[in-house]
Amino acid sequence: MREKVEFISQGTKLSGLLESPASEPRCYAVFAHCFTCGKDIAAASRIARALTQEGIAVLRFDFTGLGNSDGDFANTNFSSNIQDLLAAVDFLREQYEAPNLLIGHSLGGAAVLAMASKIPEAKAVVTIGAPHQAEHVTHNFGASVDEIQANGIAEVNLAGRKFTIKKQFLDDLESYQRNDIGKLKKALLVMHAPMDNTVSINEAEKIYIEAKHPKSFISLDSADHLLSKKADAEYVATSIAGWVSRYIPQQEKADNKSPVAKGEVLVEEKNHIFTQHVSSDSHYWLADEPTNVGGNNVGPDPYEHLLAALGACTSMTLRMYAGRKNIPLDHVKVHLTHRRDYLSDCESCNEQEKKIEVLDRTLYLQGDLSAQQKEQLLSIADRCPVHKTLHGNLSVETRLDNPTN
Repeated sequence: MREKVEFISQGTKLSGLLESPASEPRCYAVFAHCFTCGKDIAAASRIARALTQEGIAVLRFDFTGLGNSDGDFANTNFSSNIQDLLAAVDFLREQYEAPNLLIGHSLGGAAVLAMASKIPEAKAVVTIGAPHQAEHVTHNFGASVDEIQANGIAEVNLAGRKFTIKKQFLDDLESYQRNDIGKLKKALLVMHAPMDNTVSINEAEKIYIEAKHPKSFISLDSADHLLSKKADAEYVATSIAGWVSRYIPQQEKADNKSPVAKGEVLVEEKNHIFTQHVSSDSHYWLADEPTNVGGNNVGPDPYEHLLAALGACTSMTLRMYAGRKNIPLDHVKVHLTHRRDYLSDCESCNEQEKKIEVLDRTLYLQGDLSAQQKEQLLSIADRCPVHKTLHGNLSVETRLDNPTN
């Protein structure tokens, strides 16, 4: 599940993507991309997608002045990158849950090392091709460093694109000569390719030596710095998922879920806005509202759940009936909508029109079916259990579980 998100950092609107697994996430992660890259770079996209397959939800976003985020890149620096990361963490903390995992690629790795101690919920940190010190990035500026120092500004060509770099950027980098890796107090995984021509493997060695246990190192073999090969990005993701399971076990998720007996459903708030945890005895999913009414749109809304219940029950009933009667039904599709009508010529309409709720259900039946068989199936649709419940003497009884509290 992929969701476009926006959040504010230092008064600037940043654009991000939250990718979540189909079931409840094992944990949430923030991914910090490489210098002058963006959230949509192939490596970030592939790693996030692969991590969701391992049950980890990943937020990746464009730093200020890059990609779809607002702001002027020329006025940003390493400090503002860290503030953007902290804003991303706050967004997850407020809307979903705080990230247990921080992942940084290249300069993004240096950034997560610098800010990790400020995230008490984070249990694990991963760096990919990261420099030991943020100042390492200046080697990309080449001869322009002297021009920046002399004139206060210069246009630098980076990977075929031109960026304006100001002296304040260099000055800010110098202030991060110490990143306190040794005081991290979180599990650390260092990933680096021995043949990385952008950030030397020696940088990984410095990080690893300075870090305290628990720490791990994984060689990325022949991968390039940007992990441009799909196989390399997927290897990074599966390695992270396997490693992080030691520090963020699967069973630690969902302490908000209570045991649910068969045939029962439990609904509980997730973010205290609209998003809801929904649990049955063997399944978990989310319910929400669309973004245009204040929700996050991470799950179906209540009426969509109602339509889904009727549609699924209808399709299952038709399949069972066709099987018993040897009707050549190849495929069933049920399209449903909800609307409100007003009946002007109804009983008890003395002063105002009576409002009626209508569920429109359209059946699409495929197969070598005769007209008689189609009519049979049409009539059977009204016999599905959910249809009968909706048309029966339905009563909803509500009580307080803790009336004395």
